[in-house]
Amino acid sequence: MNKAIILAGGQGKRMKADMPKPLFKVLGEPMLEWVISACEDAGVSDICVIKGFMGEMIDEYLGGRCKTALQAERLGTGHAVMQAVPFLKEDESGHTLVLCGDAPFIDSDTIKSALEAHIEQNNAVTVITAELENPHGYGRIIRTATGISGIVEQKDATEEQKAVREVNSGAYWFRTADLVDLLGKLDCNNAQNEYYLTDTLSIAISEGKNAGAFRSENAQIIRGANDRKDLLELNDYARRAVIGKHLINGIGFTCTDGVIIERGVEIGVGTEILPGTIITGKTKIGKGCTLGPNTVIDNCEIGDEVTVNSSQLNESTVENDVVIGPYVHVRPGSCIKSGARIGDFVEIKNSTIGEKTAVSHLVYVGDSDIGKKVNIGSGTATVNYDGVSKNRCVVGDYCFIGCNTNLIAPVKLGKAVYTAAGTTVTGDVPDYALAIERGTMKINEGYTLRKLKATLPEKK
Repeated sequence: MNKAIILAGGQGKRMKADMPKPLFKVLGEPMLEWVISACEDAGVSDICVIKGFMGEMIDEYLGGRCKTALQAERLGTGHAVMQAVPFLKEDESGHTLVLCGDAPFIDSDTIKSALEAHIEQNNAVTVITAELENPHGYGRIIRTATGISGIVEQKDATEEQKAVREVNSGAYWFRTADLVDLLGKLDCNNAQNEYYLTDTLSIAISEGKNAGAFRSENAQIIRGANDRKDLLELNDYARRAVIGKHLINGIGFTCTDGVIIERGVEIGVGTEILPGTIITGKTKIGKGCTLGPNTVIDNCEIGDEVTVNSSQLNESTVENDVVIGPYVHVRPGSCIKSGARIGDFVEIKNSTIGEKTAVSHLVYVGDSDIGKKVNIGSGTATVNYDGVSKNRCVVGDYCFIGCNTNLIAPVKLGKAVYTAAGTTVTGDVPDYALAIERGTMKINEGYTLRKLKATLPEKK
């Protein structure tokens, strides 16, 4: 069985935050998640994550999804992999992939192709490489006529070796049994007093074992983040890559300024994304929508021909031909049915808005079920919280809710009910009824003349 070991013990001091470096996010997901996903997509699901600095945060994030091993002291990459020897010995019959948890752009195609080459060449170890325009700082891959002879770090390279553009990605395939054997032969006789995983190549070669290098066509697999600037660059690259895929699939962008689309988002053909729009999580968007500008959509399901303008939607469903915005907040658990219109300064929480219902402006709808073809007037509020618990309002089909109506939950309005403007509804209203609750208006003539006589202009 094939396995993977992911090195995730780095502190990332230059990030200046109390968090393991692999948990810093690229396009909304921890770098570690990108690496785990690549393994799983390549068919490698038996994974051990090597944790170190604040390892409990790694455990909390994984939630038992992967096995873990603790590197209590940071004594090099080889030492980190040594912590997984018990994991390796569970089954030594296959091959083991070693990856860096802070290099998020390793891809499943590279992993699978490298494994094929590794097996075909009968290698004990295969290092995954890439060519860089500027290889400064990376370990160079030194090849001979008969194959790879080793990896030379920047500080140890000759001028001739520094000219080599093929570099070590930090990712390897090993025959598992050979990896266990090679780890036992590593030493720390170097300036840093550390155990280097790269030394496994030279040891394997010295013992007459096959060692190879697989050159990936994806140079981005090299990229990692040592500081916030690097992390910003990773985010920018990932953002542009995702937008590029959507462009190929027929999604329109008049301008991509401020547009962020996470990689788990699905978007239908013909949808237009305007500047400042952020779409996250597992959001699914239908065809022919217009989203933005300045809109946030998180983990929602959006139908076809939907318009969302300068609004925020969270964990909700919007059916076809709905218009939302500007300045609408749709909170989790809501469903906006087909043809509904939600206007400016409206908040909807854990509620259903029926087909072709209009909630035009300045309304709060919480914990409510609103029927079809309802009109809800400006200033209406569902009063759903009594200080102890939340209660629901039900508004039947074809109702007309007058401006500044308060619906005191729990309350149920029947079919085609009217409420007069300014009414506070405290009990159920039957079908086809009018609910009106107002005091009698009185006019006291000359009141302001008497009260404010000293400050009013002379009466004409």
